[in-house]
Amino acid sequence: MNVIKRDGREVQFDRSKIYNAVKAAFDEVSAVSVIAGADEAENRIADRLAARYRERGHAMNVEEIQDDVESELMREGFFDVAKAYIKYRYEHQLLRDASTLDGKILSLVDGVNEVVTQENSNKNPAILSTQRDYIAGELSRDITDRLLLPEDIAKAHEEGIIHFHDADYYIQRMHNCCLINLEDMLQNGTVINGVLVEKPHRFATACTITTQIMAQVASCQYGGQSVSLAHLAPFVNESRKRIREQVEEEVALTHYGDTEGPKAADALIDKITEQRVLEEIKNGVQTIQYQINTLMTTNGQAPFVTVFMYLNEVDDPQTKHDLALIIEEVVRQRMEGVKNEKGVWITPAFPKLIYVLEEDNITEGSPYWYLTVLCAKCTAKRMVPDYISEKMMLENKIDADGNGHCYTCMGCRSFLTPYIDPETHKPKYYGRFNQGVVTINLPDVGLSAHGDFDLFWKIFDERLELCHRALRLRHDRLVGTLSDASPIHWQHGALARLQKGETIDKLLYGGYSTISLGYAGLYECVKAMTGKSHTDPEAKEFALDIMRHMNDKCKAWKAAENMDYSLYGTPIESTTYKFAKALQKRFGVIEGITDKNYITNSYHVHVTEPINAFDKLKFEAEFQLLSPGGAISYVEVVNLSQNIEAVLQVMRYIYNHIMYAELNTKSDYCQVCGWDREIEIREDKNGKLVWTCPNCGNTDKSKMNIARRTCGYIGTNDWNQGRTQEIKERYVHLGGD
Repeated sequence: MNVIKRDGREVQFDRSKIYNAVKAAFDEVSAVSVIAGADEAENRIADRLAARYRERGHAMNVEEIQDDVESELMREGFFDVAKAYIKYRYEHQLLRDASTLDGKILSLVDGVNEVVTQENSNKNPAILSTQRDYIAGELSRDITDRLLLPEDIAKAHEEGIIHFHDADYYIQRMHNCCLINLEDMLQNGTVINGVLVEKPHRFATACTITTQIMAQVASCQYGGQSVSLAHLAPFVNESRKRIREQVEEEVALTHYGDTEGPKAADALIDKITEQRVLEEIKNGVQTIQYQINTLMTTNGQAPFVTVFMYLNEVDDPQTKHDLALIIEEVVRQRMEGVKNEKGVWITPAFPKLIYVLEEDNITEGSPYWYLTVLCAKCTAKRMVPDYISEKMMLENKIDADGNGHCYTCMGCRSFLTPYIDPETHKPKYYGRFNQGVVTINLPDVGLSAHGDFDLFWKIFDERLELCHRALRLRHDRLVGTLSDASPIHWQHGALARLQKGETIDKLLYGGYSTISLGYAGLYECVKAMTGKSHTDPEAKEFALDIMRHMNDKCKAWKAAENMDYSLYGTPIESTTYKFAKALQKRFGVIEGITDKNYITNSYHVHVTEPINAFDKLKFEAEFQLLSPGGAISYVEVVNLSQNIEAVLQVMRYIYNHIMYAELNTKSDYCQVCGWDREIEIREDKNGKLVWTCPNCGNTDKSKMNIARRTCGYIGTNDWNQGRTQEIKERYVHLGGD
């Protein structure tokens, strides 16, 4: 059992520290009066709290322990001693306030601040550039809390009632995630670091420029980015034309046409040309894969990139044919993986791949069925691609003209709302972005209402208005931002082509960009109010009412302010632990609600709840429709590399029932002994969850490669104790016991 110190470090629980603290308080009072039974009380309180913490089985933070000491002193009737202890805490808090930021930063540099270093499972906290970003982030958080946020919002964030996302970047005028308008940047040119980059003339060059754009974009925002392979596809034919000219010259030198005839020469030219085109596609795709996984942005991490693979995004037959060639190569290379430092092929975190299931690829015998089978094999081995159903999106993503649309998310799950460009009167998605997110802790609302439904809706509205005000802060922080702040975004085509000195304000209104009301813990909220899971027919309608209510609020705010508020199923990576600890502190440990070190993401079925893959997708599909700002569903599966038909069966179900879903498997490697199957999560003697090789017992995380999907993206570095517990307890929906 561990204790989380104020600077984020975790240390082993020590009963003597409680005893010494209680004894010090008794000694201070004893200096002026005799206290009967002091020795027995000191030991009794220390023993009682130590037993309580062992029973809870999760890490406690120092503030919780000190609160419990106060309560126990008063419970025993030692009010003067409790008063002395409170005074002692206050005096030490004054001393800490002067150095809290210093302590956090120094512990971060020393690699012992687990709260910060486990915040992002794709950041390596030992790397200097990552540390630099974290140090800047701690300073930004401090300024944000003290100077930029109203006291009530800062307090609500600190207490876990809401979560003001990415406070470590709030001091700067940065936005969240986006869909890069790669087509505009490649076809019309762009500028990178003051250098003009003109339209490429070959596919390989287009791929290189694309990775440079990704790195620049990632360095000037804090959310994920998405690009479409459809924007690269036209450059394959550009390469083909140039390659053919070269081949024609080479064949002419051999006088092959003179001896074999013109038709034979043309056939040979066609064959050699296509071989070289395929080689260029292979090299271009390899450039993208290696660049993304080896680049490091100013955020101290690889760019959070999603690659969209949608055949129906192009109309021209030749371009669609070439797009299929690119998709095939992307999936083949991803299935192979990348080599780790030991030279072993492992699963990379990026890029995230999304493959659209559509009429031309979903049934055996359809033109692109072979691509779907290839994707199924890749998913079984590497967890990607994820899948979007064109059929379901066209039915549900409807624009103002009544037309349905299929498009990618921005990063892992944040979706734009349908939008008609008032200038072109055409749908527009690429070049749009999200302004930011604030998330409501739904379980806290449910527990605060104590089963009173009238009180629940009252508290719910109060908390939603708090989120609304916090979202307005995010919006207002961007208002007035000059395009000069990030030329790659605002001046050179990634999102817009504004003039120097022009503000981005017109992109913040009218639906061009979105701003997201996040939510987490629907399951626990419903459980707190009804005693039932939201999968129970008697509780489901209440869960849907909660979702509808949040959507109604977003619609009302949008109508009043001309801003596109949208409901977003937050991918709470580190916040799942923060919210869980806040709930335990406020309400204690309640079975089935606060007895975990995590809360459930968005509308998801609780990770421990037994349910099969198809029932889970069917149930969650209804909730996904009510989360238009972003959501993704998943099913946990065993290793299906020898059962690709099972993967295809799930994919066909996704196509017919849900807009966006993924399959989670495991992909691990122990560098000590070569174990390439699942690395397990075990509890050590102190009650801490530790990744352990079942073959050799290795627990050194730096000597193993682990890939788990945690929040839409695949994580490969480390997770906090709450997320680790959640991963450990996931029920296997397909192929399990």
